[in-house]
Amino acid sequence: MIRFDEVVIDCTDPRVLASFWAAATGYQVANVSDTWASIVGESERDICIAFQRVPEPKVGKNRVHVDLAAADEEDEARRIEGLGAIRRWTSDKADDPFVVLVDPEGNEFCVTRLRD
Repeated sequence: MIRFDEVVIDCTDPRVLASFWAAATGYQVANVSDTWASIVGESERDICIAFQRVPEPKVGKNRVHVDLAAADEEDEARRIEGLGAIRRWTSDKADDPFVVLVDPEGNEFCVTRLRD
């Protein structure tokens, strides 16, 4: 058996992104250094999110992105914007509501409506 263990996000400042994502998700900062930081949830099934310092800047669209689910995607998107995210756009589909945001380093992610 295999399972997802960790998602690693390249960045220029692991400390800043770990703090941002911990505040956005409620995860806890687990490890921090100048080159690496990670956040973890409470369950052993929660995926660890890690931030790895790389020398090159982000260029272009992400090939992988994170979706966060919430009962009210608009309220959560506004809360996360207050933490430093920037809104890119909002879906106009009633049957597929989501908000596209970018983190402080420009990594795209979505806040979607929690499925029933």
